[in-house]
Amino acid sequence: MSRQTVYLDYAASAPLRPEALDAQRAYDEAPYAGANPNSLHSLGRAAARALDGARRDIVRALGGGFRPSDVVFTSGGTESNNLALLGLAEAARARSSRRRKVIISSIEHDSVLDVRGALRDRGFEVALAPVGRDGVVRPGALEGLLDDCTALVSVMYANNETGVIQPIGELSRLSHASGAVFHTDAVQAFGHVPLELSEVDAVSVAAHKLGGPVGVGALVVRGRVPLRPLALGGGQEGGRRAGTQDVRGALAFAAVARACTARLDQDRELVSRRAAHLYEGLCAPGTGIVPTTDASMGSGHLPGIVSVLVPEVDSETLILALDQEGFEVSAASACSSGSLDASHVLLAMGVPRNEALGSLRISFDERVGDDDLACFTDTLIRIVAERRR
Repeated sequence: MSRQTVYLDYAASAPLRPEALDAQRAYDEAPYAGANPNSLHSLGRAAARALDGARRDIVRALGGGFRPSDVVFTSGGTESNNLALLGLAEAARARSSRRRKVIISSIEHDSVLDVRGALRDRGFEVALAPVGRDGVVRPGALEGLLDDCTALVSVMYANNETGVIQPIGELSRLSHASGAVFHTDAVQAFGHVPLELSEVDAVSVAAHKLGGPVGVGALVVRGRVPLRPLALGGGQEGGRRAGTQDVRGALAFAAVARACTARLDQDRELVSRRAAHLYEGLCAPGTGIVPTTDASMGSGHLPGIVSVLVPEVDSETLILALDQEGFEVSAASACSSGSLDASHVLLAMGVPRNEALGSLRISFDERVGDDDLACFTDTLIRIVAERRR
């Protein structure tokens, strides 16, 4: 390798922040370290108080009028989304037997899309809300699917591949007008942009996308909204998710949530500026690289996700070549059984399959500097030129 490795896959998992390490170290040195927060003795009560403090920090960072008691700690975004889809839909149907439809968008994360089979097995109808070429769910498209049989609508706050932010406020209002519960997967957006959640019933978040530890997340559900648990036994998390809580992970999650929220505006401005410069360099005339959408920058887009297409070169080739040069990026596609498959997100947006196979996602936060991004730009342009020849 010719240079130090530059990690540019923060959207998959961001490196741990010092605040997370400090919080974990403080927990390890605390008298209640290892104590069960559900125990009645002094150390158990101390652990419970620490856990409640983490809940308060997370809802402050989220905004939207949630309460600490609304927080259900989970093992991460996947569990949060699974619990939301199945638990909210089942609870809505239990209230009204006609509520048997679930609507999700066609660009959701697999932890939402792959729940479709389980929902159908439970007797639900599942409908997909389409997106336009810009990757946005149009309110009119959702409205056409809604009826008085809809139990739940789930649309992600911002897409994990393209970074496109959805009109969550309007979508949630339409859902409520039909009597449906509205959930949003904000795993990719939390801590990176201000969230408008005042009309959202439930939101999924995870620690590792903003520099916290892997293996801790939360589903935040308003107290008035019923939720059927998936894990049973013990009655933890208000009976909504059984299992002894990871206090250490929750405290680290809360610490990074506090830190990212405190400097959100300045970091967002800095990262947005760097992303715009990266797009400008990569997608200059003659490079053979194009932005995935026309809405790649600005307030409708996450600041630290740069999504591009290289129509004449497959993304697997590009990722491996960049890896040899010391740059770690990902594709908006998955490699399985030795064959590269195009991203369901890009196909849903109407990107031709041959172009979608050449997708790249470059993701970072304020910890990645201009020099590394400039070197990455030069390297990718050179690699694309060599492969095209």
